[in-house]
Parts: sequence; C-alpha cells; structure tokens
Amino acid sequence: MSDFAGALKSADEHPDFKLAVIGVPFDEKSSFRRGAAGGPAAIRAASTGKCYNPCTEFGVDLEHDTVLVDLGDVDTSGDVDKTFARVEQAVARVLERKAVPIVLGGDHSITLHAVRAVAKRYPALDVLHFDAHPDLYTDLYGDRLSHACPMMRIMEEGLAKTLVQVGIRAASRDQRANAAKVGARMVEMKDLREPLVLEFRNPLYVSFDLDALDPAFAPGVSHLEPGGLSTRQAVALIHGLKARIVGFDIVELNAARDPSGITAAAAFKLLKELAGRVVRP
Repeated sequence: MSDFAGALKSADEHPDFKLAVIGVPFDEKSSFRRGAAGGPAAIRAASTGKCYNPCTEFGVDLEHDTVLVDLGDVDTSGDVDKTFARVEQAVARVLERKAVPIVLGGDHSITLHAVRAVAKRYPALDVLHFDAHPDLYTDLYGDRLSHACPMMRIMEEGLAKTLVQVGIRAASRDQRANAAKVGARMVEMKDLREPLVLEFRNPLYVSFDLDALDPAFAPGVSHLEPGGLSTRQAVALIHGLKARIVGFDIVELNAARDPSGITAAAAFKLLKELAGRVVRP
C-alpha cells in the first residue's frame, strides 16, 4: 500500500475515520480485455507522497482536514457471488462507522454491489456516472451482472432516484431505449456544454469509469473510446458539483495498458478531488 500523498492514517489508531479506501481487485465480469483487477494496486502505487502532496485544488488538506484510512482489499478469490457479497459487506461496514467509502476497482460490475450497500443506508440516493458507455444493457452475452449492465440493475432495483451519466459516446440503440425506460439523463460528449454544473437533491454516489476520459489522458483502460473528457474537464465537473457525496468508486483501470502510469495518476487525481468534495461539499 502507498500513503495517498501522505494523507493516510491507521484505522487502528483512528477508528473514527471519515474516509475509507476499499480495493476490489476483480475483473471476471469484463467483456473484452481482462486486467482491471490490477487497478487498486496501481492507484495505490501512484499515490505516493514522494510525488504528490495531500492538498486538493480547492484547498482541502486530506492529511489535516479529515481522516483517511485504507482498509485493504476485498477477498475476490473463489465464487463470484461471494465476492460481490463481500463488496457489499465491506462498504456497509464503512457506512456503519458514518464514514464515506472510496471503492477502487476492478471492473464496473462491482458498482452495483457497492450501491446496494449505500442505498440501504440512504434510501433516497442519486447516482452520478462518468463513463464512455451507459452500462445500461439488459444483459451482455446472457450475463445480467456484466460490467456493461450495472446501471441497468441499479435502476431496475430502485437503488437510485436519479441517474445522471456524463461522458457518454458509445450508446447503442438498446441502451438509449433503456435510458428512456428508467429515466436516466445522458450528457453525451457531443452535447456537452461547459460549464456544466450538476446539482443533486439527494445524497450522491459517484461512479467514475476511467474510460470516461479520452484515451489521450487515460490510455490504461480495456475499452479505448476516443472523443472523451480531458482530465481538466473531469476535475472541473467535480469542483462544480452541488451535492453531498456519500460514496464513490473509480473503476476500470487496466494497469497492463498503462506503462507510463498516466492513467493511474489521473485516477489518483480524481480520487483526491472527489475526497476533497466530500470534506467540503
């Protein structure tokens, strides 16, 4: 584990922590190219305080203004259903401490199970989803728990009151129909107008698939989809959020396709700024 820019503290010494990292090294629901299981380790490695300081751009010092801990990885060995249950349990344990879970994937299938836990704590929940893809397939190749389906499951199960999706540029006809069916709001790249200020009435869960970023800024993903967000645009959207964030995930980092570490660096940048937004809504 690395030190998250020097902000990391021990959970044993600080049981009243406010932010908790949970790694989920899992990619068995990837539909194309495996490798996202290496995401948590890559983000941790990139986070070293030898390179970064703990201050966010809008002035939150993650070392002194909050208590950030790393609870390690969920056990992803063996049965997939057991893995998903452990994800939900790990997130629930953080919420029981009245803290905010930061989930590092892993492929996007894990988001459904994190959101299940958060929705139990916050029955009126909104979801903000950054992605190149809507992830609104009813199933993919017969798999309803594919990483291409979590947002459909979240809305079908009534886990979110509102779903807003930003960065979309690979929406199929079926997914557009499903978006209309479940009432999702897609902000497609072709329609993005800046500044975009997103406001949410209910507690908010943010799910950030790194392929929301253009491959120029995040080449270390399994599905390269040109025409995406710049890292600066993504950070600006986070800064402009008007919401109470109660959990978030960063998923789909394929470290094997990220030899320069640029994608892991972007992931850690997003983690810092989202954590800062948690501390200072």
